[in-house]
Amino acid sequence: MAEMNSMMLAQLMKDMQDPEIMREAQKMMQDPAFQAHMKKVTENDSFKKSISETKKTMQDPKKMKEMEAQMTKKLKEGQEKLAAAEKAAAEKAKADGDKKESAEEDAKPAAGLNLN
Repeated sequence: MAEMNSMMLAQLMKDMQDPEIMREAQKMMQDPAFQAHMKKVTENDSFKKSISETKKTMQDPKKMKEMEAQMTKKLKEGQEKLAAAEKAAAEKAKADGDKKESAEEDAKPAAGLNLN
C-alpha cells in the first residue's frame, strides 16, 4: 500500500506540471456541483479536526522538518517506482507491438507465391 501511495504522490507532482491537467482541474473547481461537494466536505467534523491537527503540526518547526523529510523521501521513492512502472509498460507495449507485427508477417503470403 505504501508503494502505491508514493507512486501516487509522484504522479500527482508530475501531473501538476502539466498545463492541460491544471486547466481541467481549474474548470472542475469552478463547477457549482464540485463547489457544493467541497462545502459539504469542509463542514464535516472529522475534516475540521484533521485540518486543526495539521495546522498544529505545521506550527512546530521540528515536526515540519520531519514531515518535509518524509515527503521528500516518499516522493523520491515514488518517482523511482513510477519510472520503473512506465518503463515496464513501454517494454510491454513494444513486445506486444512486436508480436502483432510478427503475426501480421506470418499471415502474409510469401513474395511471389501465387495462392490462386
